[in-house]
Amino acid sequence: IKGSGQASLKYETVSKLLSSFFKEDKTKLSADAVVLMTEMLKVFVTEAAVRSQKQAESEDCNQVEIEHFEKILPQLVCDSVGSALLLF
Repeated sequence: IKGSGQASLKYETVSKLLSSFFKEDKTKLSADAVVLMTEMLKVFVTEAAVRSQKQAESEDCNQVEIEHFEKILPQLVCDSVGSALLLF
């Protein structure tokens, strides 16, 4: 949603991204899988933004830079993989 401060991802974009990893053309992607991945990506992007902002603040910076994102990324990926494993 524009102007809401929330991450916005298009269903079609996520569908194309996921489909690009298929090795066979006959592989199908369900609508539910796309919806789930879209929501997971929204959470991931939002969490990355929040953690990057906190990292910048901890370094007394007024603006988030790529370096702040790079510092939080390893732990974010570990936390995300751990959370995803709990779903299964």
